[in-house]
Amino acid sequence: MSGPVDEQPGLPRGVRLGVDVGDVRVGLARSDLDGLIATPVETLGRDTAARRVLEEALELEAHVIMVGLPRSLSGAEGAAAEKARAFAAELATLLETPSPQTEVRLIDERLTTVSAHRALHSSGRKGRRHRQVVDQVAAVMILQQALDLERSSGRRGGELVEAPHHPAEQDRTEEER
Repeated sequence: MSGPVDEQPGLPRGVRLGVDVGDVRVGLARSDLDGLIATPVETLGRDTAARRVLEEALELEAHVIMVGLPRSLSGAEGAAAEKARAFAAELATLLETPSPQTEVRLIDERLTTVSAHRALHSSGRKGRRHRQVVDQVAAVMILQQALDLERSSGRRGGELVEAPHHPAEQDRTEEER
């Protein structure tokens, strides 16, 4: 059995966040300090979600935020993936100044919401009430997948998201920066 995550090179001890981006709601989950288990935090309104995730990341001193990237079974990306990428870029931009060491990563989340609905249904929760928590459950599944990958590979999973830079900033010389 491998040791705690903090003993593995490149993976310091610390909280990780998981995010499931939807059109109306965003699910948020967090890990323990050792990155062993994901637990639900809350369901956020889409319009205020990025700011709330930022607050949570700063408060918990999160090392990484894993944003689910919905792809089709073939791996193709559609409108939902575009929205997740935009949300991740927004988070990276918001974190750039107050917490530049916090990474934002996109992680493949094929079928996560479907699996979350199934899990809620099998636990006896009525379909009508799924909406209240399904985004949190999906965020937990996204984050747990990322944590499991970290433990098995010894490295972060997913695709690193860089804060987009404005073209005008690229035109400035190093001295001006």
